[in-house]
Amino acid sequence: MKKVFIDGGSGTTGLRLRGRLRERKDIELVTAPEDARRSKDVRRELINGSDVAFLCLPDDAARESVAMCDNPDTVIIDTSTAHRTAEGWAYGFAELSPAFRQNIAENKRIAVPGCHASGFISIVYPLVSAGILPPDYPVVCYSLTGYSGGGKKMIADYENDYAEGLSAPGQYGILQNHKHLPEMQAVTGLSCPPVFTPIVADYYSGMATSVNLRADLLPGRQTPQTVYEALYSHYADAKLVYAYLFTADNARTIYADEMAGRDSMRIYVSGNDERIFITSVFDNLGKGASGAAIQCMNISMGVDETTGLVV
Repeated sequence: MKKVFIDGGSGTTGLRLRGRLRERKDIELVTAPEDARRSKDVRRELINGSDVAFLCLPDDAARESVAMCDNPDTVIIDTSTAHRTAEGWAYGFAELSPAFRQNIAENKRIAVPGCHASGFISIVYPLVSAGILPPDYPVVCYSLTGYSGGGKKMIADYENDYAEGLSAPGQYGILQNHKHLPEMQAVTGLSCPPVFTPIVADYYSGMATSVNLRADLLPGRQTPQTVYEALYSHYADAKLVYAYLFTADNARTIYADEMAGRDSMRIYVSGNDERIFITSVFDNLGKGASGAAIQCMNISMGVDETTGLVV
């Protein structure tokens, strides 16, 4: 039985992890005593004594925890931004390619993708790989998220203090320096970062990340149908990512929270022959955080990747 430790288990990602893992019979969830959970000595002992250690910490604290680990057999799965573009770390989005999946399975250091980045990369990586989206295309992306993505302070702002203005969606990262931009560019192979607008709104969890493309700037005669076919083919064997085509016959409103509570992802393709609209919908705490982390653990352990997940 594998021993699993969550370092930083009191935040939103850690709590979702704990909830998903609590009922598993194939692992032993080890925890620090409440009065010692911040102790470096205790954390070091638990990290090195575990088969898998999840890091649900700020970037600097995550780096500190990695430095504490001298057990070559401990798999560290980091949910922070600290190692997503770091050399020697596997990027935890297995559906991107067999090479990504193999790297997760074989590496002892795995970085979980950022939530906004997950939606963006799920769309852009397959299209760049298929030659539909040129690496130098001027990509524009906006992404709507529930407030749980901001952590405990933001949750308190919305649910307890409810400061003035929070009833309306809020755009942030307006200086174009959002922390997910490096991985959004590096993983997809774009020649420059996208123009990216994250938006937080008054609902707990769920995310809708959208990329709009002009057909006349794409090579060949691309349409919603051809883009859908490329995405459908890319994810044909995936267990947690699904592509759908919206046409005049089945188009509907896309709600950002429709995948809340789940660990899978839906990619919707729509638009017309001039403008192609693609949206990735998932839970920012699911496929955008804890769900992706557990999927990575499952792959590392050699068990079905959906074990313990809500699909």
